[in-house]
Amino acid sequence: MKAKKQIGIEVDFPKEDCKDSKCPFHGTLKLRGRTFLGTVYSKDVHTSATVEWARQVKIKKYERTERKRSRVRAHNPKCIDAQKGDSVLIAETRPISKTKKFVILQIIKKNESN
Repeated sequence: MKAKKQIGIEVDFPKEDCKDSKCPFHGTLKLRGRTFLGTVYSKDVHTSATVEWARQVKIKKYERTERKRSRVRAHNPKCIDAQKGDSVLIAETRPISKTKKFVILQIIKKNESN
């Protein structure tokens, strides 16, 4: 196993190795921009996942708050392999494909039902 690569964010290094060039730990992908905590909404076979997180928006006119959600597509490297329902940390990166501009960095909490 190679020496642990510094990616700029304090996260646990994955225990598994992968040969993915789009992995921030084992490949050449660099991180930039924002980070989010979310839940894996769906998982794709081709190392992709949809991550969702909820937020509250204040409606000034009605003096209420409204719950909204954001969903983004993220790259799911083989060394991390997040499953549906897992809480994950994602970070922004360069565009990987037409819809993917984020990568999963760490699984915060595993889903118990899987």
